[in-house]
Amino acid sequence: MAKVKSKFVCQSCGYQSPKYMGRCSNCGAWNSFVEEVETQEVKNARVTITGEKTRPIKLGEVESLETPRILTDMDEFNRVLGGGVVPGSMILIGGDPGIGKSTILLQVSVQLANRGRVLYVSGEESAQQIKMRAERLGDLDSDFYLYAENNMQNVRAEIEKLQPDFLVIDSIQTVMSPEITGVQGSVSQVREVTAELLQIAKTNNIATFIVGHVTKEGSLAGPRMLEHMVDTVLYFEGERQHTFRILRAVKNRFGSTNEIGIFEMQSQGLVEVTNPSEIFLEERLAGATGSAIVVSMEGTRPILVEIQALVTPTVFGNAKRTTAGLDFNRVSLLMAVLEKRANLLLQNQDAYLKSAGGVKLDEPAIDLAVAVAIASSYKEIPTSPDVAFIGEIGLTGEIRRVNRIESRINEAAKLGFKKIYVPKNSLTGLEIPASIEAVGVTTLTEVLQKVFG
Repeated sequence: MAKVKSKFVCQSCGYQSPKYMGRCSNCGAWNSFVEEVETQEVKNARVTITGEKTRPIKLGEVESLETPRILTDMDEFNRVLGGGVVPGSMILIGGDPGIGKSTILLQVSVQLANRGRVLYVSGEESAQQIKMRAERLGDLDSDFYLYAENNMQNVRAEIEKLQPDFLVIDSIQTVMSPEITGVQGSVSQVREVTAELLQIAKTNNIATFIVGHVTKEGSLAGPRMLEHMVDTVLYFEGERQHTFRILRAVKNRFGSTNEIGIFEMQSQGLVEVTNPSEIFLEERLAGATGSAIVVSMEGTRPILVEIQALVTPTVFGNAKRTTAGLDFNRVSLLMAVLEKRANLLLQNQDAYLKSAGGVKLDEPAIDLAVAVAIASSYKEIPTSPDVAFIGEIGLTGEIRRVNRIESRINEAAKLGFKKIYVPKNSLTGLEIPASIEAVGVTTLTEVLQKVFG
């Protein structure tokens, strides 16, 4: 009889060790190792959607395939996916507990039931609990099936029996395969169950949605390989104290990455926000200092966001810097440029900056708006409410060009802005609407002189 071999696997990152370790040498987590029995891997040849074995083929002989799309009733959800649900794709949705992952998938499942057969597998809730939540969302189609089960063998049998067009697994950490050693939600269980679901989705051309839990650091729990296995990774973000939720694509084999969709949590479920710029700007105070508007690109969509800054004299020896929704290092860099190139004495000033509405901004085009907001608070001079700012700032104080400048200007004009400051080099060959004045600038000093005099 062969000797049974065991290994110790970190439940945070998937690192394997032949002996128990109190602290993982890979990710640094304490008491995260669990003993698992090694199983012999069965190496199967990969099969195509038609069930045939793959073979080497010349690139020129490969038939071009027009990727079909199945649209839901939520345009925001379709945009994030790149234009709709692709049959046979696997989509992973992660987010904090209670943020609304199950709610949005239940709404999408109800809508997709009108276009095909849906199997909703829940390992966390009973069918009665899901029905109570679904009753708030509207009538359920007859081709919508609920299945409260966490055994992968039973799930596989029901998939073969029903032959659904869409499959929802809520959540992947609760489903376990009795053929694999390891506790429910362990690295080996999550990896093997996902691999089996991926094979089922590709072989039977079933669009599959799986829910993934996140760690306290905000990353998806389980092995990192989980994100590489799926076709699309979506993050559902937002504060539970606020009603707005942001669905963000960080990986998409069928569309653009960093695309976002904005929803509002209401009593009847999640409602899409078609014009988020108005939401982010509607509470802006007239005549307030330390405020500047930027047109930021989120995927292919331009969004107007208010950047707020509060600069006050420090009462401690070292000045304090605090940011929310903005990169801390980028803000520190811009304050150094303001002090060196614009002669603003900021070394003895505390600075607090945030992006209104809870949107996280990390592109270079927000630099100019951040600098203007800081200068506005420092000088105690408000900016005009109908002026926006776009541009990247270099270390020498120059304003550098940014991408998609025409889309940004059109979005500002659509919302009634009269003037927008942009890099001068970006204005070449643009068709600018007559309702807005685009001012080309080359240096940070020039902008501050034109805005504050």
